[in-house]
Amino acid sequence: MDSLISAFHFSEPVWLWALLLCIPVALWLLVTPRFSKNDRLRNYADTHLLPYLVGRSEVAQGKRWKRFFRWTGIWVLLVLAMAGPRWDFRDEQLFRPGSNLVVLFDISRSMNVADVRPDRLTRARQELEDLLKQNRGVRVGLIAFASIAHVVSPITEDMNAIHRVLTALDPGLVRLQGSRLSFALERAEELLAGQPEDSTNSLLVITDGDFDEEGLVQRLNRLANSGVRVHILGIGTPEGDAVPGPRPSSPWMIQRDGQRVVSPLNERLLQELSAAGGGIYQRADYRDKDTVRILAQVKTQALPDAGTEERTRVWNERFYWLAGIALLLLLPMFRRSLPSYRTTD
Repeated sequence: MDSLISAFHFSEPVWLWALLLCIPVALWLLVTPRFSKNDRLRNYADTHLLPYLVGRSEVAQGKRWKRFFRWTGIWVLLVLAMAGPRWDFRDEQLFRPGSNLVVLFDISRSMNVADVRPDRLTRARQELEDLLKQNRGVRVGLIAFASIAHVVSPITEDMNAIHRVLTALDPGLVRLQGSRLSFALERAEELLAGQPEDSTNSLLVITDGDFDEEGLVQRLNRLANSGVRVHILGIGTPEGDAVPGPRPSSPWMIQRDGQRVVSPLNERLLQELSAAGGGIYQRADYRDKDTVRILAQVKTQALPDAGTEERTRVWNERFYWLAGIALLLLLPMFRRSLPSYRTTD
């Protein structure tokens, strides 16, 4: 009990000055004569007509003070509620300011492969949607890439804004097809360069790994050494399936030997790239555990070092107790008695 009393305080004590307003109201009641004692007004109208002429009714002195004390009690409760009473708290571990995650979303033609239902692209959109719904406290940016990279959304805290552009993630967004992860990494570095220096930064590549570029491992190593972790979410199956063609007249991509182009999920490459980037590799599935794990890794990176153990004190606001009592006291004032009518035969 002693510790609870010692911890009690107001977050906005300046509101307590409003309690002094009760004093001038009380003085006004003391110096203002009652309406019934003003005999001069009775010379101009009958007593029962005076309330309609001057807009006020005759109130007994005791009733006036009763109303004053009732409104004063409600006023005191509301002022104390605005002052923000606090008397208990909890200590929470701090996150480093500015945890950023840039999603690199593959929209190359191989993402139309239907080895996962309904197809890789739809599954990738679903995974990104799950990540946005589960995200708390991480700013997210979005880059779509094929042969070139487009910034679909800058790094933002508004997950709904990114959610609204998910339907735009389609191979039709780029004319020249291909899959160049290096260009997407360049755009991601440009986005992260504009963030505060004390931010923690991560990348998430959503792809099937159907690209062949030199120097990706070395580039991801440099990103990891600079503090940017790269996580990868693989879409598809190792067996793969045929790649759809660009037009209805050519439903499949055909090799020179006349065989269909088959695009498998290149898990070996993706695992190598995620290890080089200091992140994790996760194959997408129908459950949300994959995106939950990736978000957990991003937030773990944002935690302070174990040696610092920085914590902040979060007070529990208790204003609603006083505000609730004040509202209960106001409820009887909304009751209005129905007028009684005298019937005559």
